[in-house]
Amino acid sequence: MNLKQAQEGIEYSISNIVTGDEELDAFLFSLGCYIGEKITIVRHLKGGCVVAIKDGRYNIDNQLAEAIIV
Repeated sequence: MNLKQAQEGIEYSISNIVTGDEELDAFLFSLGCYIGEKITIVRHLKGGCVVAIKDGRYNIDNQLAEAIIV
């Protein structure tokens, strides 16, 4: 399942990231978003969702949320 389908408040482990873009992969890695890392959906929004990775919270759009598999 991807992040767009995930439930709020549950901690998931990232199993894959399917972006097809090296720059986007590098950006996600700089946020701490990589395979094996824990991620939590804080809130679903109309255009995306708010996620917690490590000690940070980030707003990501739906396209990116669909690329992160948990």
